[in-house]
Amino acid sequence: MTVTVEEQSVAESLHALLAELIAIPSTTPPGDTRAICEAAGQHFRAAGYEVSTPMRTPPIANLVARRGQGSPCVVFNSHIDTVGTGDPAAWRTDPFAATMDKGRIYGLGANNCKGSAAVHLWLASEAARLGGPARGSLVFVLAGDEERLGPEGTAYLREEGLIRPDALVLGAPTENHLIVEERGILWLEIETTGRAAHGGDPPAGDNAILRMMRLLERLQAELGPRLAARRSGGKVSTMNIGTVHGGENPNVVPDRCTARIDRRLLPDEPVEEAHAEMEAVLAGAGEPAGSYTVRRPVGTDGFSAPLDGPHVSALAAAIEERLGRPPAVLNALAASDGRFFARDGIEIVNFGPGDGAVSHAANEFVPLAEMVDAALILRSFVERTLGFAG
Repeated sequence: MTVTVEEQSVAESLHALLAELIAIPSTTPPGDTRAICEAAGQHFRAAGYEVSTPMRTPPIANLVARRGQGSPCVVFNSHIDTVGTGDPAAWRTDPFAATMDKGRIYGLGANNCKGSAAVHLWLASEAARLGGPARGSLVFVLAGDEERLGPEGTAYLREEGLIRPDALVLGAPTENHLIVEERGILWLEIETTGRAAHGGDPPAGDNAILRMMRLLERLQAELGPRLAARRSGGKVSTMNIGTVHGGENPNVVPDRCTARIDRRLLPDEPVEEAHAEMEAVLAGAGEPAGSYTVRRPVGTDGFSAPLDGPHVSALAAAIEERLGRPPAVLNALAASDGRFFARDGIEIVNFGPGDGAVSHAANEFVPLAEMVDAALILRSFVERTLGFAG
């Protein structure tokens, strides 16, 4: 396949930008994104954007770069925190260097989600070169706190009114297809209490682990069949018991036990109703009042954007123009920061280079050709939705 002069130039720029981002550690924990925001901010400022780096809880920083005013407001969002490297011996290359091999760029966060961040940085400069938006506003967000589903990244920016999009394009790795629906997410933490005693005399105590087992068995028996019957297209309502911790020693009756549960909700399942349903099922287990507590560290609704919406359809048209085929509409397993805008009545779409299946693993990579395609697709999308003033 012949590569044009423009495509070669775009590829070189994207490789350099991604190399710069990968070289700056931004792993969670600790989630320190200050240095990467500072480096990216220099690029946005050089392109004439108004740049701010909101941070409520150090060291978790975010970046918001804006050009233009008013509506429509198109926001590009890419998270810049990553998971840890895991076992260093599992990496064939330096995780903090962008290593090219057979058309793939390897490095920590290359796929999730620094590849899209590099594409967005290129797009910001390219839009500025073309005169900026002819109408409305063009906003770029580099967000922290995504990997732990935390409140200090995109959620904080929305809460403070620092971004108010009409369309939100998230840089999730979709192999340049589209995700327009996403399940909501509910995490519950259950803590049971009991009474400690010597392990040689179990009846003298009240075993908190056994109490937890009864509660979890109730959830599985009652809620499991209900969720299996809830489907929307290829999406299923699910529940996963992710962690259980309790006890100190085998010779001690445990007086505390904690479990954490992940519920994924269909777009038409409100998080408040899902929480109440689980509480009601737990209450039916018959455990004594005050013997357990339920806490909700995470809870956000799912979203569903219409394929014929003006922004989603413009992005689909740009994809088809560039790739010669209409985009597939994928089912999302993971949760994105789009969930924070689920009830705002805006168009939310995930689009970006890379395959989500290689995220969070050693030897993570993103194909450079997909990055080039994504960059040129998004340039066409901005032209279709906002136009260029130059």
